[in-house]
Amino acid sequence: MKRIIALTLAAVMLVLCLASCGGKNPADTTADSNGEKTENVTLTVAASSTPHAEILEECKSALAEKNITLDIKVMDDYVIPNNSTESGDVDANYFQHKPYLDQFNEENGTHLVSVAKVHYEPLGIYAGTASSLDALEDGAKIAVPNDATNEARALQLLAAQGLITLKADAGLTATKNDITENPKNLDIVEIEASLIPGMLDEVAVAVINGNYAIGAGLKGSEALAVEDKDSEAAQTFANILVVKEGNENNEAVLALVEALRSETVQNFIADKYDGAVVPMAD
Repeated sequence: MKRIIALTLAAVMLVLCLASCGGKNPADTTADSNGEKTENVTLTVAASSTPHAEILEECKSALAEKNITLDIKVMDDYVIPNNSTESGDVDANYFQHKPYLDQFNEENGTHLVSVAKVHYEPLGIYAGTASSLDALEDGAKIAVPNDATNEARALQLLAAQGLITLKADAGLTATKNDITENPKNLDIVEIEASLIPGMLDEVAVAVINGNYAIGAGLKGSEALAVEDKDSEAAQTFANILVVKEGNENNEAVLALVEALRSETVQNFIADKYDGAVVPMAD
C-alpha cells in the first residue's frame, strides 16, 4: 500500500510540474518561419465609427499575418480617444486632423503625436436647385459651414472654381470679409455643417463636409467640385493616426501604418466612399 501511495504521489507531482513548466497558453503563441514561437500582440485603437473604424477593419487580416490582433474601440467623441491614448488605455487613435491635435495638446497638456496621414475628407460642392456651377444665377444662395475652419475651406473651394476672389493672404482663416470680388453677387449663407445636406432644396448649391456627405448618402463623384488632394486644406486637415509620444516606433503601430497605406486598403477607401474619402500618404 505504501508503494502504491508513493507512486500515486509521484505521478501527481509530475503532472503539476509539467503544468507549471508548460509555458504560455498555446493560443498566445505562434511559430514563425524558423519554427520558433512568437507572441501574439494586441493593438488597441480608438476610432470614430465612420469612416475610421470601417477603414481599420480592413487592416485586420494583414496585421493578423504578423501576429497582431487589432482591437478597434469605436468612440464617437473628440475628447475621450485622446485622453485614453495619453493614459495608455488604448495604443493609438484615428479620428482627427493635426490642427485639432495640436490644439488639444496645448489645452490639455497631453503628449500626443501623429505617426501617419491616412486620408482626408474633401469638402465638395453639391447641387441644390442649380444643376451646375455654370447655371448659378445672379444672387444665388450658396450654403457653407459656419465654423471658422470649414468656412475658410469652403470659401477657398469656391475661389478655386472662379466664383469669388479672396485676399491673397486669407488662407485657411478666410471669412466672408476677405472676399474681394463676387461677380455673381452670390449670397453665401453660413449654416451648421451637419444641417447643410438636408437643405439642398433651399439653396442653389452647398459646400458639404465629406463625413456629412457620406451620412446623407451623397457620392463624392457626384459633387460639382471637390478639394484637390494636393491643396493646402487637404494637406493640413488630413486625418491622422495618433500615439503617445515615445510610441512612434512601436512595431505594431508601424505595421498598422503599413496596412493603412497598402494597396488593398487604399482600393477599399476608393471603392467604398466614391470620392467622399480620399487616401493619402505623407
